Amino acid sequence: MIHLSQLKLPLEHPPEALRAAILKRLKLEDHQIRSFTVVKRSYDARKKFNILLIYSLDIEVENEAKVLARYKNDNQVSEAPERGYQLLYKNKNKEKIQPIVIGLGPAGIFSGLLLAQMGLRPIILERGKKVRERANDTFNFWRKKKDLNPESNVQFGEGGAGTFSDGKLYSQIGDRDNRKRKVLQELVNAGAKDEILYASKPHIGTFKLVQIVENIRSEIESLDGEIHFQTKVEEIIIEKGAARGVVLANGEIIESDHIVLAVGHSSRDTFQMLHDKGVYVEAKPFSIGVRIEHPQGMVDRCRFGKFAGNKILGAADYKLVHHCKNGRSVYSFCMCPGGTVVAATSEIGQVVTNGMSQYSRDERNANSGIVVGITPEDYPGGPLAGVDFQRHWEKQAFLAGGENYNAPGQLIGDFLAGRPSTKFGNVIPSYKPNVHLTDLSKCLPDFAVEAMREAIPVFEKQIRGFSRVDGVMTGVETRTSSPIRIKRNVDDYQSINTKGLYPTGEGAGYAGGILSSGVDGIRIAEAVAKSIFG
Repeated sequence: MIHLSQLKLPLEHPPEALRAAILKRLKLEDHQIRSFTVVKRSYDARKKFNILLIYSLDIEVENEAKVLARYKNDNQVSEAPERGYQLLYKNKNKEKIQPIVIGLGPAGIFSGLLLAQMGLRPIILERGKKVRERANDTFNFWRKKKDLNPESNVQFGEGGAGTFSDGKLYSQIGDRDNRKRKVLQELVNAGAKDEILYASKPHIGTFKLVQIVENIRSEIESLDGEIHFQTKVEEIIIEKGAARGVVLANGEIIESDHIVLAVGHSSRDTFQMLHDKGVYVEAKPFSIGVRIEHPQGMVDRCRFGKFAGNKILGAADYKLVHHCKNGRSVYSFCMCPGGTVVAATSEIGQVVTNGMSQYSRDERNANSGIVVGITPEDYPGGPLAGVDFQRHWEKQAFLAGGENYNAPGQLIGDFLAGRPSTKFGNVIPSYKPNVHLTDLSKCLPDFAVEAMREAIPVFEKQIRGFSRVDGVMTGVETRTSSPIRIKRNVDDYQSINTKGLYPTGEGAGYAGGILSSGVDGIRIAEAVAKSIFG
């Protein structure tokens, strides 16, 4: 196979134009191309009057060696790499080894799936409910039909926090070992559209993720993996510096020398337990800020001009960053085109926001986190001080919102002017249960308020209308990433001071999003298998 990159075509080209462009670029006759596959399709929207699609393709041709020799000095033509993922190990003896996986978010799902595919019959323990039951609990909380369930919400339950998101599947991590491809292919096998294999910014959406997560669960169980829901791990059993098993909330003990820790970035009680048990935990940077909402049509027109609404381009997104005079960086986080702002708290008496989109991305508003980077120097006090920092501001948001899980909100114009908001303009917030207009400076550190007030007018230069006076800001966004890192060895991926404990995913501080968490889960499953098989 030959790999061809950077093949550019007009946005609205007919389907047959792609094959014709390949023939022209490689100077081949039609019969010389046996087949081709789109590996990646992105777009160049720098010139809004002439948006281009950019293709990377794997092409099967006659006399491959001859074609490669002809273009040996062309960096856009090369031999196509192997794109399939190969299992590194297989339990051929059918030994019942059964490593434990704690957590069924993206890292836990893909770690558990790979362990099952290798014949290791993992035992997966999830403190929350099955994804569909969890979705019912979450939506009922948003609609004020039920109180918050601390064990079944946006953060806890099958699928993890990524289930209630845009379902974004892009990451800047490399893929030399085809782990990213493995994650995407398994999602397609479970029901996702195959466009996620080649789209430059693939996404699935919350409603579709629910069914996909259920299908992967069924695959794990068909391979003799065990999955236990509403099963909280209270303690890791550690003897002489090595993990030996877990103690469940009901007192049951499950023994294992291989424990995958995939608990997610909001498992604060688990972080405390690990720290108390002597597992090495360190504080790490994260961010704090708000969700900001604008009309999606405004963003579409700004990014795509006359091509706004094009089906291939879809709803437009953006990525923004500004380095402030006070030394802080402000950036957009988890931008959700055509989505909604959601209540993402997991603890009583706190308010946390996040963003979510369905596959269609057809809601009226665009929303994004606008967050300010912070470091452990901002919250001194030990490895878990970042958790206390998050809780403090989440509590302030709860109080400012009215102590009923309504979120505090403010219009952009009022935030920039330093005055409380009293009524909405044309932009109606999407957050449920509701938004209470107030002064968001009560809910954020002074340095974050100062930095955001500097950054928003700068972002206006990139997205016209970004600082519009009636845009809505909703607080607070605190769960951008884990406030801690459970440090692991670079060679065997085990905790640096607890043998047999394999930290993985966002909660451990080694991923950020569905795709990178899934990849890290696969990496950890490989490490577990290597430890077992040698």
